[in-house]
Amino acid sequence: MPNSCKKARHNGRLGIKFINTSKRNSEKVTKSMETKKFNLKNLLWGLVIPIIVGLLIIAFATVIRSALLSAFPIEGGSPIPHILTFGFAQMIIFGIPMLLGLVWNKWAGGVAGFITGTLYYLAMAGYSSFMYLSYGQNWNFYGDASLLSYIVVGILMGYIAGALSNKSYSFKRMLGAGLTAAITTGLIQFFVNTQLALEPSRAMALGDVPYSFFLTMLPQVILGILVPIVAKISYGSEISHPG
Repeated sequence: MPNSCKKARHNGRLGIKFINTSKRNSEKVTKSMETKKFNLKNLLWGLVIPIIVGLLIIAFATVIRSALLSAFPIEGGSPIPHILTFGFAQMIIFGIPMLLGLVWNKWAGGVAGFITGTLYYLAMAGYSSFMYLSYGQNWNFYGDASLLSYIVVGILMGYIAGALSNKSYSFKRMLGAGLTAAITTGLIQFFVNTQLALEPSRAMALGDVPYSFFLTMLPQVILGILVPIVAKISYGSEISHPG
């Protein structure tokens, strides 16, 4: 029944007082279904920042990478071109599932990690296969364990971060969850690179093990610090400006 009744005694007699709750409930539902007002923050996060990130990704792969290779040649042992190109790409790919795991839940993080990890695996496998083919070497990198592990790393990144934070918005807990997820997946990636990867990939990783470990772990650690900060800022912004 839409009406609830409350029993009360008046002058020694039992009386029934009716309270209309249907109006209150309908008001709450209507209020909750109202569309939030559009503001400049929506424009910033919904249009401006995605465009900037997209342009940066394109720029890193084309203009910036060429400039970095000229200023810091790989032959000289500089890790900067690798970190700011492939490392940056990995931070984007794995940062999305970690962020969703921290601000939503472990399942959202895991599913996002599967999607982004699969896309990155397909892209890198195709890129590596064609690159070696241009040198006259026929390698099928779609079967390379070091690239297949991107799918596993993406899933674990989002799931571990979400499971350990468990919807907590305490920055310390989010930071601990983010770093744990990042370091754990980084160690898994390094192990696969050095032990299970296709011969060309394994040879590169074993050529200079400390350097390979550094290139694998540095983007992961940076990611484990930056994403919890972004998650905390985003959550704080929603609390301060819910509209």
